[in-house]
Amino acid sequence: MPLLARSVLTPLHIDVRRGAVADLAAILADGRISSGGDVAVVVGPGQGAQIAELIRPSLRSADVFTVSGGTLDAADDLGGKLRARSYDAVVGIGGGKTIDVAKYAATRRGLPMVSVATSLANDGIASPVASLITDGLKGSYGVHIPIAVIVDLDFVESGPDRHNRAGIGDVISNISALADWELSRQVRGEPVDGLAASLARAGAEAVLNHPGDMSDDAFVTVLAEALISSGLAMAVDGTSRPCSGGCHEIMHAVDSLFPGTASHGELAGLGALFCTWLRGDLRRFGEMSACLARHGLPRLPADVGLTDDQFVEAVQFAPRTRPDRYTILEHLALSPTETRERLADYAGAIRDRLG
Repeated sequence: MPLLARSVLTPLHIDVRRGAVADLAAILADGRISSGGDVAVVVGPGQGAQIAELIRPSLRSADVFTVSGGTLDAADDLGGKLRARSYDAVVGIGGGKTIDVAKYAATRRGLPMVSVATSLANDGIASPVASLITDGLKGSYGVHIPIAVIVDLDFVESGPDRHNRAGIGDVISNISALADWELSRQVRGEPVDGLAASLARAGAEAVLNHPGDMSDDAFVTVLAEALISSGLAMAVDGTSRPCSGGCHEIMHAVDSLFPGTASHGELAGLGALFCTWLRGDLRRFGEMSACLARHGLPRLPADVGLTDDQFVEAVQFAPRTRPDRYTILEHLALSPTETRERLADYAGAIRDRLG
């Protein structure tokens, strides 16, 4: 993945609570975001259109664009539409695909972007990365972080439960990603940014140890803030390294070899748990396994519809998805037979804990 635009600037406004969308018009009136209310509102096929209707009376000069698919073509098409007039800012309202399309198009036009998340599926809410599909494959593109981030718990609650729970897997995967980063520092001398690591770790630990679930506003708030912190960690470091290691290599490999298997967060959590087992960190393995189980997230290949052979194939392919990365997968360089043996031991440990 190309180096991101390094930035230590935090968004001007972060709001995570019920009813946060009601203040969106006032936030956009901030002169640092929009001097005249000329904004482009980008919505997806879900709740975004509903939110756009709520704020339309207060934003009479706004244009609303509907996007779908989360593709590079959709982002380029939106960029073309943004050239039609002079906008002060872009507002992306919806799930991860919609926000990524809006981030990419806004960055290409040099416009500030406001992220209004209606789901907590992954850390793209505030990250300097847009994951977009091109030629059937998902690629990562460096973009500017949003200038403001809004998460309205009312709309999150109304969204698909599975999508929101997936964000837990993405946050928990930070623990494995940070261990991979430290491994690379020890073996290859790769520098580790302490602030970025702290931001990524704090959110992951908060979610890992919180006793609540998605029915608890306090837990959902912690999850949303952890996802935002992950995005800021990537912005501080200038790469996705604080939140992406062998866990995400496995996730990208599954996406490439077996598209449509499961969501980003579900696969990241599964990959992180397997990498933690490979690392031999049984304490962390136990904590992460218990957390994923508590929230009904996958821990075994079969939980996402993969056979053991398919998962082994994905693990073997994984290092090719990020050739510049050094993780536990590159460090061990397991053969297919060795991977299959480690997977059998891993599955046995999971089943023992189930028993």
